[in-house]
Amino acid sequence: RPHSRARHPSARTMLPLLLLLLATAHGLEKLPYAPTLASPSLGGLTTTSTFVLEQPRCIFERHSDAVIWLVVAVPDAVPNFNNSMGPGTPERAFQGFPVTAPAYMTLNTTLLNYPCPTPTGEIAVLRVGSETACTGDDTKPTCNGPLPGPGPYRVKFLALDGAEPVAETAWSEPITLRRAQPFGSIAATGGGHSPGMIALTAILSILFAILLAGLVAMVVFWSYGGSSTFSKPEAVTVRRYNTHHVYDQPAARL
Repeated sequence: RPHSRARHPSARTMLPLLLLLLATAHGLEKLPYAPTLASPSLGGLTTTSTFVLEQPRCIFERHSDAVIWLVVAVPDAVPNFNNSMGPGTPERAFQGFPVTAPAYMTLNTTLLNYPCPTPTGEIAVLRVGSETACTGDDTKPTCNGPLPGPGPYRVKFLALDGAEPVAETAWSEPITLRRAQPFGSIAATGGGHSPGMIALTAILSILFAILLAGLVAMVVFWSYGGSSTFSKPEAVTVRRYNTHHVYDQPAARL
C-alpha cells in the first residue's frame, strides 16, 4: 500500500488565493484593440505636452455599466502593471507621475460618450494632457494634466465595474512627444528662412525706409515752403489818385 504524503499547510493556504486569482483573471476580458493616435489629417497630433487619441468606439459594447478609464504609463511599468490599483490611489495619481507613480488613470467616462457607430461628420478623439488648472492639485489625482516630458508613453483603456476590472485593451505602441527646440539653435539656423527670403526681406525694408523718408520730406516741404511758393497770389488793387496841385494865387488886390 503506497504511503500518502501529508499536504503542507502552506499549500492549503495558497490554494484559495490561486483560485481567486484565476477567477479574477477569467473575469477580465482582453479586447483585441490597441489605442492609436488620431488621423494625421487632423494635425497637431503631438505637442510638447499633449497627444491626440482615437476614441474607443464600438469596443466596450458588452460592458454598458462600466466606467472606462485611460491609463497612461511609462514603458517600464507596462510588463508588471497591476489593474487592482484603482484611480485616485497614490500609485495612480497624476501629480506623482512618473516619479512616484509610474502610471496614472484619467479621462473616465461611460459608453454614453462613446456611441457606436460614430455619427457622420463627428470627430471622435481624445486630447491627453489638455488640463492645466489641476496639475498641482493633489485633491484631483485623475487630472488630465500636461505630460512632463517627451516620453515615450504607452496607453490602454481599462473598464471598471465599481472597483473590479472587467475589460481592457492592449497597450499602445510607444508615443513620443515633440521636443522643445532651444532658443539658441533657432537663432543659429536663421529661423529656418532661406537666403532668398532673407534677401527679399532686406530689399523690402530698404524700400520702406526710402518711402518713409520721402513722405517726411514732403511733409516738411509743405509745412515750411510750399504755401509761399504754390499758393495762389492774391489780387492787388492799385487805386489811382489825381493830385490836385495847389497853385499860389496872386494876392487879392486891394
